[in-house]
Amino acid sequence: MIRILSTRLLQAILVMVAVTAIAFIMFRFVGDPVAAMVREGASQAEKDALRATLGLDKPLVIQFLDFVGRVLHGNLGTSFRYQQPVANLLLGRLPATLELVIVATIMSLAIGIPLGVVCALKPNGALSRLTQSLTLVGISMPTFVTGLLLILVFAVNLRWLPSSGRGEVVDLGFWQTGFLTASGLKSLILPSITLALFQLTLIMRLVRSEMIDVLSSDYIRFAFARGLPRSYIYGRLALRNALMPVVTVTGLQIGQLIAFAIVTETVFQWPGMGLLFTNAVGFPDIPVLSAYLLFVGFLFVLINTVVDILYIFIDPRLRTR
Repeated sequence: MIRILSTRLLQAILVMVAVTAIAFIMFRFVGDPVAAMVREGASQAEKDALRATLGLDKPLVIQFLDFVGRVLHGNLGTSFRYQQPVANLLLGRLPATLELVIVATIMSLAIGIPLGVVCALKPNGALSRLTQSLTLVGISMPTFVTGLLLILVFAVNLRWLPSSGRGEVVDLGFWQTGFLTASGLKSLILPSITLALFQLTLIMRLVRSEMIDVLSSDYIRFAFARGLPRSYIYGRLALRNALMPVVTVTGLQIGQLIAFAIVTETVFQWPGMGLLFTNAVGFPDIPVLSAYLLFVGFLFVLINTVVDILYIFIDPRLRTR
């Protein structure tokens, strides 16, 4: 087991090294930040001085080594656009993104699991076919189209919900939350639905598939033969076993939701890390772009490593390899 744990940790370190290299290299081609930062009509000497101040006049290898050294010390650099430490910018936007992801995850679980159970109990029923057709349409539609349609219906035509922004937030010192205000909760609804749609469909189909497999197993037939209540068989025996892979997928999907909240946050102008990334692309703010990619990469590596380690403790067979 120690060998497996060591292998997983070594793989995680190698992946983070690769992500660090990619984060440094790929954003060197999005544009020249000096051109965006200098005043109009600046001389070449002023541009060269600013480039030297930012360290962009050094060879690429030296810039990369400096970048790795700063990252290892927890220094993600200073934003070219905001002239603030990038770590502070990300931490300031993190609560908005996490609250959006939390609400979207809860929404997808609360709706996807019951729908999956209903579709599994009557797989050929009218409700099951209708649900699968609607979810197929929903998952096939691009996220920005879904968001714009929701804004058009509920914000523009019906005027029930706000079309953008986070609403009023409460500052708790270390966290700014919209959960404690009415406008904050209302502002969460439309972007959460948009973000949750893909995960909801995935969970619903996964629960349906797992429930169908479990219901056809021998111990479920034996439970029916013993005359146990249907509510106990479906809720305690079948659903509990069907939810095991759902827990794993949901954990991995949380990382995906954070990574792909960029489109949703841009459509609804949600002040999270995704919107910060979008604004950084247009500037271009290379330290912010690199730090965001590093954060998302670290999140995926962390979640996958934790899941792999949990598998070792859950399945005794893996400990002997």
